[in-house]
Amino acid sequence: MTELNPTPVVVAVGTDDIDAALAYAAREAAAAGCGIHLVHVVHLLVQGPDGLLVEVTDQEQVGRMALNAAVERLEDLVEPGTTVTTDLQIGRVVPALVDIASDARMVVLEHRDLTKLQRVVTRSVASGVAAHARVPVVSVPADWNPFDGTDERITVGVDVPDKSEHVLRAALDVAKRRGATLHVLHTWSFPVAYDEALISPDENRQWAARARGEIEQVLAGLGDAATGVKVDIEARHARPADALIEASKESTLVVVGRHDSVMPVGSHLGPVARAVLTASACPVLLADPVPTARRREREAEHSASG
Repeated sequence: MTELNPTPVVVAVGTDDIDAALAYAAREAAAAGCGIHLVHVVHLLVQGPDGLLVEVTDQEQVGRMALNAAVERLEDLVEPGTTVTTDLQIGRVVPALVDIASDARMVVLEHRDLTKLQRVVTRSVASGVAAHARVPVVSVPADWNPFDGTDERITVGVDVPDKSEHVLRAALDVAKRRGATLHVLHTWSFPVAYDEALISPDENRQWAARARGEIEQVLAGLGDAATGVKVDIEARHARPADALIEASKESTLVVVGRHDSVMPVGSHLGPVARAVLTASACPVLLADPVPTARRREREAEHSASG
């Protein structure tokens, strides 16, 4: 780390260009008045001590080059006076990024269209960080371009309306800062073989009306957080992941939640979030369903009881 950079936007730096992630991070840093912290993790491979030394030395050099290139690219993107720091770590990629991000404002990663094998490896990093980080995580498509219009639209996926307070609050916060319309999307479906048979058109309409009412109640309970934000609620019969991916084509950001797991171990990333993370046409923000302070309190309680 080159200097102190409190609560920055953390950006994961690989060996490929990450212009889209850097552009997103620069925008967020400008809006929040914070710095940007670039992190590259050298992943250790198990081999003999001599070979390991050479391998790490080579990878460290590549990592430093990647960090330097990212710093140079940021010079054209950030506001004057923005603090940019760097960090080269050696170890396991996901745990290192999660640890570094513990006090960050958010973590930004970039994803791109890859071969099947590359996609499995890359997705495991993005999904791993998204599942375990205790701060918002943003995944940015490599072909994303910053929005420069005036009619910005942010879509937030709501699963169970009366348990959606935290994901709605996170989405409202972004929408308010950007002056964007918030599109609240709630959908439902059943297994393919039974989907059309289990629920009639009338029941679908009743479900939609009930869901809208529940979402409106949650929004009303958020008070000032929702004040001044234009909200559009859509509730319909559809597969959640498909609906969110389709909505991403007309959105500048998709916000989804992570599972509120009782246990602090294991993945908190559900199948819908994983699908959207992989296929969204716009950046995806994964919001923690439980505030950070409460999450840490819960983990402390679990450790004490164990």
